[in-house]
Amino acid sequence: MASSKQFDPASGTRDFLAAEYEGRERAFAIIRTVFARYGFQPLQTPAFERLDVLTGKYGDEGDKLIFKILRRGEHEATGEADLALRYDLTVPLARAAAAYGSQLPSPYKRYAIAPVWRADRPGKGRFREFVQCDLDIVGSSSPLSDAEVVVALHDALDALGVPEFRFLVNSRHALFGLLEAYEVPDELGSGALITLDKLDKLSPEAVVSELVSGRGLSRKTAQGLVDDLTAPDSVERVRARLKSSETGQAGLAEVDQLLELTKDTIPAERIGFTPNLVRGLDYYTGVIFEVVAPGVPGSIASGGRYDGLIGRLGGKDSPACGGSLGIERILPLLSQAEETPYAQIEVAVTVMGEEQATDSFRVAAEIRRAGVRTGVYLGSSGKFAKQMKWASDQGARFCVIYGAAEREAGTVTLRDMVSGEQVQVPFDQAAEELSRRCAQSS
Repeated sequence: MASSKQFDPASGTRDFLAAEYEGRERAFAIIRTVFARYGFQPLQTPAFERLDVLTGKYGDEGDKLIFKILRRGEHEATGEADLALRYDLTVPLARAAAAYGSQLPSPYKRYAIAPVWRADRPGKGRFREFVQCDLDIVGSSSPLSDAEVVVALHDALDALGVPEFRFLVNSRHALFGLLEAYEVPDELGSGALITLDKLDKLSPEAVVSELVSGRGLSRKTAQGLVDDLTAPDSVERVRARLKSSETGQAGLAEVDQLLELTKDTIPAERIGFTPNLVRGLDYYTGVIFEVVAPGVPGSIASGGRYDGLIGRLGGKDSPACGGSLGIERILPLLSQAEETPYAQIEVAVTVMGEEQATDSFRVAAEIRRAGVRTGVYLGSSGKFAKQMKWASDQGARFCVIYGAAEREAGTVTLRDMVSGEQVQVPFDQAAEELSRRCAQSS
């Protein structure tokens, strides 16, 4: 007998049956509504990009997680790759903005809800294929753009009903200023930040060890950096440390301005300066942020400013900022209290015999044209009890019973599947009556 394992989806991917799929779609609809309310417009890009478009944009660690696609046809034997599945939705946006720059409004505000792929080790809440919900602003260097991205993401999380979430805010300029204050050479800076980004996953001691053995920092410098970023009074310590750095002061000004711009929209307990927030991706250049929620490892949303990325792709250099909702981590947080059992159809239509089949199909078509989800019994058995069980299993609110007696009388019997009440309705009025009843019961 075949093992059930052979029918499992590939590691790090999932199947979604109807109830879960529709729950996800409801969440996506809420997010789209909020993003559109802010004037963001949709953009769809291909699932895969040229490999050269993706590589070199995510740092060494990110590049290792890109799913590459081998050359095809006569080039297949080379074992080389020229395409790759998209790693995120930001680089494809930058590529599209570079391609269509003159055709796009300025600033260009776009959102995208689509799957991405990463060759990561699967784990709880971590998948190789998952959906990102992104919004970005291209063409504006104003701090108002950073604030609008953050506020729009806040409103989306609030509309979804995510409990007790909080924005952690920092700036890449503040981080580079901290490295400057510790006299870390420029050539070691990016690598040091990638390691510091692991402070939420590794112990402080482990991060210090990696900074020394893997990134080339002295133990004194590594220990000082980690101590500053993990101390209970890290905000005060880092602000004091950055007084000696012009770059660091500029970064603190970016953070403070974002907090000022959002203070009347986002409650104070939901946002704050967080010195140990790093965001390891190489393309970030200014304000950065992550969103955390109780009981969830890692972040449920993230983003920041990434000026220069479009220019790196060969297009006209443009300032840009954006953010992404980690919907796979968000969905389990949403309250299930108001969830109802999945209903495939609202009305079930019986087929009591071959003589009634054509009329059953016709009345079902009329009910659908009235805007009601309707199914016709497709089983081989015409037994009444079996058809009632089918109607119940489908989650139908009403059932249309049409047998020999109804055919002779020119009527149908409408059965309320909740109360069991039955009424006779003229055949040609069934669709209108069911549309009215379904509207009242919704």
